[in-house]
Amino acid sequence: MKRIYFWIVGLFFLIACQMGMTKTIKSDADNAGLKLPKGFSALIFADNIGHARHLEVNTNGDVYVSLSRVKNGGGIVCLRDEKGDGRADVIKYHGIYDGTGIGLHKGYVYFGADTIIIRYKLTSGKLVPSDTAEVIAKGFDLQNEHSTKPITFDQKGYMYVTVGAPSNACQMMDRVKGSPGMDPCPLLKLHGGIWRFKDDVKNQDQAKDGYRYSTGIRNAVAIRWNNTEDKLYAVQHGRDQLSEFYPELYTDKQNAELPAEEFLLVGEGSDFGWPYCYYDGLQHKKVLAPEYGGDGHKNGRCTASSDPIMAFPAHYAPNDILFYTGNMFPSKYKNGAFIAFHGSWNRAPLPQDGFYVVFVPFNGSLPSGPWEIFASGFTGLNVVNNTGDAKHRPCGLAQGPDGSLYIADDVKGRIYRIIYNKE
Repeated sequence: MKRIYFWIVGLFFLIACQMGMTKTIKSDADNAGLKLPKGFSALIFADNIGHARHLEVNTNGDVYVSLSRVKNGGGIVCLRDEKGDGRADVIKYHGIYDGTGIGLHKGYVYFGADTIIIRYKLTSGKLVPSDTAEVIAKGFDLQNEHSTKPITFDQKGYMYVTVGAPSNACQMMDRVKGSPGMDPCPLLKLHGGIWRFKDDVKNQDQAKDGYRYSTGIRNAVAIRWNNTEDKLYAVQHGRDQLSEFYPELYTDKQNAELPAEEFLLVGEGSDFGWPYCYYDGLQHKKVLAPEYGGDGHKNGRCTASSDPIMAFPAHYAPNDILFYTGNMFPSKYKNGAFIAFHGSWNRAPLPQDGFYVVFVPFNGSLPSGPWEIFASGFTGLNVVNNTGDAKHRPCGLAQGPDGSLYIADDVKGRIYRIIYNKE
């Protein structure tokens, strides 16, 4: 009987191996160049796919990545791991638009180009979606800065879209020394906030059909609806060039440290103060912007603005946020937030900084402890003086059905996959 038992077990094992059922994901020997906490490892899921921005992973493991520039005739990269080794071996390009926002929702791939939100129908079993693009939201201005349209969805039938401000601080002449701020800022009517649309109604126009859900947000490339808490979160890119335009008020060191990148809990009707205010992470308060009479200390009208739930160092450029709900990682990560920082460009003469993924623990709807660096080493450099020297820059985040974490790099189009190895 024992011989028969072991023969059956052995036969099952052999069949399982042939079917790929026992295949495990093997990380790269050097963790794809990343530095990670103990117990974590990384592999390259795909490489050189284009300027990868945001990404989403379907329930079957298929990965969809937005490109900021069309490559091989497409602005969406569709990737599939058919071998089961944790790496993409099928790579297809789709769509004619490029952009940043992407989401899998109700059987569609939604895509946020700079001036339009579209969707493509998915078919069960097929990697590449339909060729037919349905327009969901339109009418967004063509902008020369902060033009990306990241998207996220709640559980009640709404889609949320960031509409960044086409300005640094709403000056009469943008980024010109001595030019005063416009008061009131006319850009806030259709920019500098997050707009809400119905998720399945076609041809909604921003001005006519969109609802300004929140305002006073200069640019939030990182937005995410937290389904566990049923709340919207965003991380804002703060303003630039304080010492360049106001050397009498700010030193270069202060310019490198101000203002903070703000982690926002976004409620309906929230006003976070841009362009009139910015958050000073050193003084732990909102202060009046110099374009509106500020001196780096006084609050003025900013007492009425909503504060962030956490502040990060200046100019780190937060580009995506993900609330982790998987079971692969240790329990400390459950329901916490991962944030991808793209890295700074204007901290000179100090070195540039950021270029990593951080983790923020949560208890309920608010952070429960300080943030910590989770993944670093993307740049391949110990010191980054010129942003263009960085080999890779993290931009997008997604969670796989197995609980692994995917990170998109938009320099060379590398997709990292991070796993946890239980001891």
